Amino acid sequence: MAARPESDNSGSLRLKLWRGERMCLLGMDVANPDPGFVGFAVEVQSPNAAGFVPLRNRLAFAYPAGKTLSGNREYPTTQAPLQTFRWIHFPYDPQPGRYCYRVTMMHMDASGQLSPGDSVTCSIILCDQTAPGFADIGFTRNFASSQAFADKFPDTAARKLILPPSGDQGLAWPKDQAPAGVYDWLGGKANDLMWTLLKEAGEDETMSLDVMAYDLNEPDFLKALLVVALRRIDGKPALRVLIDDSDKHGAAESCESQAAAQLAAAGALVQRHHFDGLQHNKVIIARKAGVGYRAIGGSTNFSFRGLYIQANNMLAFDAPEVITLFGRMFDLALAGPHALEQDVLSKAWQTATTVGGSTARICFSPHPASADLSLSPLAGAIQQASSSVLYAIAFLNQDVHGPTRTALDDLMGKPVFSYGIANRKSGLRLQKPDGSTGLVDFEYLSAHAPEPFSAEWSGGAGITIHHKFVVVDFNLPTAKVFAGSSNLSVSGEEGNGDHLIQISDQRVATAYAIEALRMFDHLNFRTKMKESAPPTQPNAAGAITLRKPPGRGETPWFAPFYAPGSQKERDRILFSS
Repeated sequence: MAARPESDNSGSLRLKLWRGERMCLLGMDVANPDPGFVGFAVEVQSPNAAGFVPLRNRLAFAYPAGKTLSGNREYPTTQAPLQTFRWIHFPYDPQPGRYCYRVTMMHMDASGQLSPGDSVTCSIILCDQTAPGFADIGFTRNFASSQAFADKFPDTAARKLILPPSGDQGLAWPKDQAPAGVYDWLGGKANDLMWTLLKEAGEDETMSLDVMAYDLNEPDFLKALLVVALRRIDGKPALRVLIDDSDKHGAAESCESQAAAQLAAAGALVQRHHFDGLQHNKVIIARKAGVGYRAIGGSTNFSFRGLYIQANNMLAFDAPEVITLFGRMFDLALAGPHALEQDVLSKAWQTATTVGGSTARICFSPHPASADLSLSPLAGAIQQASSSVLYAIAFLNQDVHGPTRTALDDLMGKPVFSYGIANRKSGLRLQKPDGSTGLVDFEYLSAHAPEPFSAEWSGGAGITIHHKFVVVDFNLPTAKVFAGSSNLSVSGEEGNGDHLIQISDQRVATAYAIEALRMFDHLNFRTKMKESAPPTQPNAAGAITLRKPPGRGETPWFAPFYAPGSQKERDRILFSS
């Protein structure tokens, strides 16, 4: 059973653990900290480990003369405590099981000596299925541009062997020349969900697949489908495929056209069209002996960038009602570009109540008459949020006046904790009333990363944040998450074949909330690096140090987190209570 939040307290210290997908969010709080409190030491005991090891910090109180900030996690938190009230532990080599965390308040005296204070130990089970019997959630790692990637795959020359120079070369790209293990590492749990299902489909002669693809240039994905395409069940093709043919996808030399031709030649039933705009679904529906087995949806394209570079998500459903709804949608979509939009299935939200009381509502597009059908409930949920809204929307800047954009813009003026991630900031309101920033942007990493972050791999040309999800009140029983292939924009909902899923399940909502925070913190650190650079050298690496106890006229590092009504105060309280 997937773990719900665990918490404990000792003295003035409180700790709360939130389960993520192969990661854990630690929320910490301190009642009335004294000026000598300089942060938290965090130690972890992983499953089957003999003892605790300290997590490491990128920052320290001081650096050797001439040393600039490297960005590496060089300093154990027992010596360089975390000066933040939440932290995401992303295990380097995640293993399923119980993770035990020990958090200790660290204090510094006038001579600069550190000493421990109150300490709390708490544990949580990680890496199991998100919501058994209902859904399992997977995220791509999205860490190609990171110090973690540089540490694990230090051969810079070999990076050019990971991705094809262009998407149209994907199907012929020799993946075995890339550094060993790089695709598994980059793909994260999302890839595990997909490859596990495809492997099972290849080995089980009773299994059939229905597949909907937008970008399709991953050679092993095509090979896995070809195995199923050769099979017939009760005289019918075991593989049915709908592949987008809009714009470049429709060209004869495109990978999508090449894949379609190979699959058809192998015996699959193949259809090509693009609804009124795009065939934008990324869906796999599996059946065993004709009975629904699993349905996968989400934002992840079956391509090199979708699976290995971009921040993406997959939702793997085991709930029979949800699988049936996806199956009905596929049958209509396969019939032609207009059958789905004319059917009652796309004219209302479809509801499936599953084991344990979790609820999934699905809205299938296109909706030529109005995008309000799908987007108004999302906008309404954002407007009614009482605790928090966290989101990652790849093309938010393009939706200037739609319901989603309007609701998120209005949110910036409300006393609700919110953070967001987009690819570009153009036209977005970024400042909250207390002056804090509510949205970060990937451009800082690619265009403005100070040294030595320029040594990080960009991951090739193209967008990096490809998620399309919104999480509302993840910490409450009324938690909701909206996710799927939909770009959450008016034009997309009116013209594209897409799916938008609303899930009412706190376990699922928490997984998405932690993913949003993980990306936000990853990018926001680089923004801080840029801001730390000397004014005369804006592209140089500045030096950020941990704060020591305040001197005369100074405030302690934690003071902003206790400012009444501030975003940082809401941050501190939200994740620890």
